[in-house]
Formats: sequence, structure tokens, C-alpha cells
Amino acid sequence: MKKISPSHRGALCATSVWALLMLAPAAYAADALNGRSLYLNGPASGGTACASCHGPTPANNVNGILAAANNPGVISSAFSANRGGMGSLYNGKFSAAELSDLAAFIGNPNVTAAPAATLAPASLSFAGTTVGQASAALSTTLTNSGNAALAISAVGISGANAADFSISGGSCGAGVSVAAGASCNVQLVFRPSAGGARSASLNVSHNATGGTSSVSLSGSGNVAAAPTIALSANGLNFGTLLTGNASPAQTITVSNAGQAALSLTGISLSGANAGIFQLGGTCATATAVPAGGSCTVTVVATPTAAGAFAANLTLASNASNASASVTVSLSGNASAAAPALAANPSALSFGAQTIGASALTQSVSVTNSGNVPVNFTSIAVSGAPSVTLASGGCGGTLAVGASCNLTLSFAPTAAGAVNATLLLRSNAPDLSVGISGSGTTSAVARPVLSDTTPVTFGSTQVGQQATAHRTTLSNNGSAALKITTLALGGTNPGDFALAGSCAVGASVSPGANCTIDSSFQPTAAGARSANLVLMTDGGAQLSLSLSGNGVAVAAAAPSLGINPQAFDFGSATLGDAGPVKRFTLTNTGSTALTINSASFTGPFAAATDSKSCAAFPLTLAAGAACELPVRFTPASAGSASGNVSLQANGASWTIALSGQGATAAPATGQPQNRGGGGCSAAQDGNDPTLAALVLLAAGVLLWRRRQARAAAGTLAGVASVAACALLLAPAVTPVTAQAADVGKPAPAFALEGPQGAVKLEQYRGKLVYVDFWASWCGPCRQSFPWMNEMQARYGDKGLQIVGINVDAKTDDARNFLTGTPAKFVIGFDPSGTAPRAYGVKGMPSSVLIGPDGKVLFEHSGFRADDRAALESRIQAALGASK
Repeated sequence: MKKISPSHRGALCATSVWALLMLAPAAYAADALNGRSLYLNGPASGGTACASCHGPTPANNVNGILAAANNPGVISSAFSANRGGMGSLYNGKFSAAELSDLAAFIGNPNVTAAPAATLAPASLSFAGTTVGQASAALSTTLTNSGNAALAISAVGISGANAADFSISGGSCGAGVSVAAGASCNVQLVFRPSAGGARSASLNVSHNATGGTSSVSLSGSGNVAAAPTIALSANGLNFGTLLTGNASPAQTITVSNAGQAALSLTGISLSGANAGIFQLGGTCATATAVPAGGSCTVTVVATPTAAGAFAANLTLASNASNASASVTVSLSGNASAAAPALAANPSALSFGAQTIGASALTQSVSVTNSGNVPVNFTSIAVSGAPSVTLASGGCGGTLAVGASCNLTLSFAPTAAGAVNATLLLRSNAPDLSVGISGSGTTSAVARPVLSDTTPVTFGSTQVGQQATAHRTTLSNNGSAALKITTLALGGTNPGDFALAGSCAVGASVSPGANCTIDSSFQPTAAGARSANLVLMTDGGAQLSLSLSGNGVAVAAAAPSLGINPQAFDFGSATLGDAGPVKRFTLTNTGSTALTINSASFTGPFAAATDSKSCAAFPLTLAAGAACELPVRFTPASAGSASGNVSLQANGASWTIALSGQGATAAPATGQPQNRGGGGCSAAQDGNDPTLAALVLLAAGVLLWRRRQARAAAGTLAGVASVAACALLLAPAVTPVTAQAADVGKPAPAFALEGPQGAVKLEQYRGKLVYVDFWASWCGPCRQSFPWMNEMQARYGDKGLQIVGINVDAKTDDARNFLTGTPAKFVIGFDPSGTAPRAYGVKGMPSSVLIGPDGKVLFEHSGFRADDRAALESRIQAALGASK
């Protein structure tokens, strides 16, 4: 039989891969260190870490992740196409900047933290000072703009006149460590020993690139008393202004640090836009500034045209430390009035509603997103009489940044689709909101949220959590509803989290309800906002605006960082030990933080081990961290929710938790590899490469027929393309995984395990179930309790389960086994020899080997639905071997 050579198969696969990558957008620069944190820990708002399916480092290229190196567009496209189930996990979880950070880390997986030192200003010019007298102190700031601690080894002065300058204070010094993002300063004074120009350099030695940062020092020694001039700023920026509107006044303070009176001989404006500025203040040419005194110059800008504007303010004087004059730059930008409106949501969907039932209502929030007030002229609904607009809400004038709400009702009078439009007219461009629904005589669900207006949280310190707000979803209809989407979007979704009994996949019976607990934990100061979006299987879409204000935490106040801030454990089988998630608690403040207690609600509890946080009350030093492991042990089937509440003096933090309790499903046929529960498979089967692979297969078939005219060649072409399909899209169709050849001898292996040597030949004459697993694979954690059960139930009947770990670091596997013990044989294969021999493409993968050493069956992934069917396979094989 003719076969396509390995080089031909590689070319076919490479052609498919490059065809896909050619469609990806260009690469972007970003913060690879932040990308590493997102990759290892998951989204800031909580969820599955990328490492759980792609391994602890992208360098291993698990599931082809290196295709996204420095290319956030590849990640975004994978989310949009729900490739490998990633869309279900991550859509709306990452901002565009975070996607760029992830791509940067994938492109540079060995990135390390390093300090970066900057001294500013880079030069200090002291006022003319009488010989033998000390000047006023000047300061320079050393900033660590890197991402690791900056260690200062020495601070000193050198140069021609080093003795004329001295360090008088500041927080920088030898042995001082400057944290990432922090700074320290050095204060210096000038005491000239002789008249004329004097100069030296301040040198700070450290562990950042370059090793030393320097500031040039200069001053003038005066034999006789003389005035000096100093300005509070060298430039004024007026920001963005509206044309024809005066800016707030900005002030320049002019100081005389000399020993004689300072006379201003001229105060003038020059430059292209000098005419739009007006001057004021106390400085005047007729009034001298005494030694040690000061005066002010105020500047107001009134732009007359859109665009950038600039001018110069010039001060001429008799100062000894300046030339004839000093100049202050003036700048800004003007824009014409631009009224604008925005609607949230931008479209309303009422879904199907029963004819003759009471009207269903939804609200639209209208915001003035322009730079001038909006004056409404009309607000109306057209297109369908069954959609009406309630009175009130919006009207008259809407201030810049303000919002108003409109309530719309839907009461269908006939069967069929209904479409209408909400139109708002004003001095801003027209704003339209599409409205859809349908009438039916059948029983339907009527989802209603208890909140009809935006939810606003109070001002909350950055890093701390506001009191959760509860929203109730009620089903006022006559049929059950199912939640298909419950997610956060908008500007700052990472600052908000959702918990409660409502969850994706949950059903709400007629007359029943569930709850949504939204919480606010700002990551930055200022206004923060997000949108809660809920969709049902009946087509209804409900939206709720969330907002809050982040308040900067005082430098001395302790704060706690929690990573992740929320977590969904997924499915856990009733009666099993339950999965464990480790949460990192970090004292992000500058003083010690004592956490008094940790309390749990729902089916969640602490899972103490040798690496967990100490017993509460627990004190964390500034910058210190520990891990809090939490175990999920559901008591009943269905959705479960709860939280961990951490209490400190005057502060508390909450970690939202959720999961699904599942019972072992009855056998429904032969197990199939649908990709669900496997770390390398798409969950919905909608892989975008399918169409391309089908066309490629057809092309190969035609080419082989023309070249070889042999059926064997054709079959080889199909096999080659199928191999590519399994590599690029392992879950396109629900087929059994091809990890080894059924009916052929199983490849031998010889490994080391916790109990010694592990060889396949040791178990000749037994039924062997080989399971390939990894510590980073979530479904692997769910499969272990089942395998423990199978070993206990059938071990004395001839079954031997062998778990082969593929982690590159054996310590990772041992840590996994500490929390998830195995009651069967374990072998470590850090080199990956065995999975390569068996053709494994995803975790977990299993192979059933008969007493004669031949492969009976292969399977990829692990889901609760597979348990009974896999056990039937084992039972049948044991029966046949007797």
C-alpha cells in the first residue's frame, strides 16, 4: 500500500497552518510580565488559567499556542471562533491590552523582571549664592520604572567643585531598596567657596541597566549680593478646551532666592497663538520682588479655532542666574462643540412573548458622551404598535456625562416576529435602538430583572471590595427559561465580579427566580464601569449597567491582593474528594496586614496542606504572600455557589465561588472523544479550520488519483489530511481518538514512579488501563477519583490502572498527587517518550490494553458522561479475558 511520506504530511499541515496565520493581524508590543501573570493565573476577574490547557510555559507549544506569539489577533480570533472552547471561557474576560500582554508573553516565555532607574530632573541649577553662604535645597527623584526591586549601593558627589555641593537629606541612600513603581529622592545644597561658575555631579550606583545614574550640578558663587529667579513650572498645558470658552486660570510662581531685589523688566507673550491668552497676577515691572519673596503670573486661554495652540510667556529680569530672560511654554488643544449620545444596550430583544399576556418591560440607558449639553427635540418608537414607550425618563437637556433611562413595553397582539425602532432626535446625531421580539400562542418564559435602573456602587478603595449588590431574575411566564449567557462586558469588566444562584446553563421554572450578586473591587482610581448581559434560550436579552468609583489607597494603608478574585470549579462528581483551587493572598500595602479569619459558605472549605497559609489570625508582612487552597465538595447535583470571606480590622474581602455538582451518568453507548473534558479539544465542535481541511482533503484525493491511480494512495492521502485535522482541530467531529492502533501490540515503556520501576511488561496477563495525565490539566483532576474507584472495584479481577505523568518537572506531578492522591500505579515520563509512542494529542488520554498486550480501545478527554461507558468497556474486557 502506498503512503504519503512524512515530509508530504508535514507540508500539508504546514500549508494549512500558514494559510490560517496569514489572516492574523500584525503583532503588537506589550507588557510580557503582565502577560505571564494572566497566563498562569487566569483573567483578573477570575476564571480558568491558560496554563491549565497549554501547560506551565508556552515554550512547549502545547496545542500550537506559539501561533499566537506576539500576535494578539490570533488569540482574539480563537476566542471569537470558540476554538477549543476558549470563547466560552474567555470572551469578555480580557481587554485588548491584556490580549497584547498575553501574546507578548507567548512570544517571550522566558521574560524576567528587572529594575529600571531614572533620575529627574537630570540637572540641578542652583541660584546665584553669596560665597560662603548656603543656597536653598534642590531635589532630584530616582524612580524605579521597572518591575523588580532597585538596590542602591552608593550615593555620592564628584567633579571639579564637588566640595561646593553637599547632600542635605532625602530618602535615597546606600543599602536602600526601591520597589517597582516606587521612588526616592536626594536633596542637595550649594555653598560656593569662590566666585564664578561652579559644577559637579551627583552619582547614584544601583543594580539597574548602566549601573549608575547621574545628575549634573551647577551654580554661581557671587562675591556681592545678587537676585536670582526661579519658576514653579517651565510650561503650562491647558489640555483640551472648547472653542470660544475660557479656560480656568493657571498660575506660574516667580521666586527670588537670591540676596538682592529682583526687578522684572518685561512680561510678554509671543508665538503663533499669543492672542488667545490673557495675563494677570501680582508680578509687575513696576514692583520688585524682594530677596526671599515671590509673585505670581496667571494665564487664561480662550481658543478661537479647533486644533492645537501654543505660545510663549517671556520674563525679563536682572537675575544673576539667567540670561536676559526666561521663557514658559504655553500649549493646549481646542475642539469644536460635538454633542453625542450613546445607548446601553444598543439593541433590545424581548424574545418570544405570549399573545394577550401583560406587557413585558425593558430599559435603555441614554448617556451624553459628547462635550456639550444635549437638547432633545423628540423621542419616539416606530415600526410596531405592540412596542410602546413609557412617559418620562429622558427629555429637555442632558448634561455632559449624564444619563437618563427610557422604559419600553412589549405586548404582542399577533403571532410572528416584531421589529421596531426607538429614535432620539436632538442637537446630537440621531440615535436609534433596534427592538425585536415575537408573538406566540405557546407558553413562554418571561425573564425580568428586579433592577430597572443602573446599579451604582459607592466609592471604594482600590484593591478592596464594596458590599455586593443582589439582583433577582424572575420568570413571570408560563414556561421554564434557561440562561445561555451571563457575562460582564464594557469598559472595566475586571473590576466587577458575579456570583449568586443564577449561572449559565441554569433553568428557572415559571414563578421561580434566581439571584445575581454583583460586586465591585476597583483596580484603579476614578470612574469604573461595566455591563451585565444575560441571555435566555427564548431569545430574550437583558442588560444592566454597573458603575463605581475607585479611590486611591493611602500609601501607609494595608491592602490585600487576591488572585484570582473569583473562580468557577466546573463540574465535580458527588461523593468524590472534590477539586482544589489555590488562591494567592498578597499584602500589596506598605505595612503589615493581619487577616483575622476566613469563613466559607456553600459547599466549599479550606484544604490545608504543607504549602498553605498559616492558621488564622494570619499576619502578612508588606509584599508577602501565601496560598489559600479551597476544596469544592458538592452535596447535591446542580449549580452551587458560595464564597470565602476574609476579615481584617476595618476591612474585608470576598472571593466568589461557583461550581456544578454532577452524578455519574448511566451508560449510553460507547465513549466518544468529543473534546469536552480534554485540554486540547474544542467543546462545541465549531472549529473554523474544518472547511479548509475538507477542501484540502478533496484536493489531495484528486491529486493522488491522477498521480498514482490507486485506491491505496487515495486512502493514504485521506489519512494524512485526517492527521492534520486531528492536530489542528481535534474536536471537529465526535470520533474516537486515535492514540494507538487497535488490535496491534501496545508500545512498551519503562519508567520510574514513586514506588520504583514501572514497565508495561510487568502487567502481562492483566487488563491494563493506561492513563496519560498532567498536573495542569483540569479534567485529569476529575478523572483520578473515578480511576481510584475502578482500581478498587476490579483490581482483584485482573485490572491494573497505570497513570503516566507527562510534566517536564516531576515536582509538579508530586504536588498534584499530594492534593489528588492516586490508588493505582504512577509513572513519571518528563521526556514524553511514552505519549509520543502512543500518539497522544491531548490530556487526559487513555488506552485499554488486553492481557495479550494488544490495544483494545483508546479514548481522549474525561467527562462525567464517560464514566459508565468506560466502566462497561472494562467489564466487557475482563469478561472476555476469562
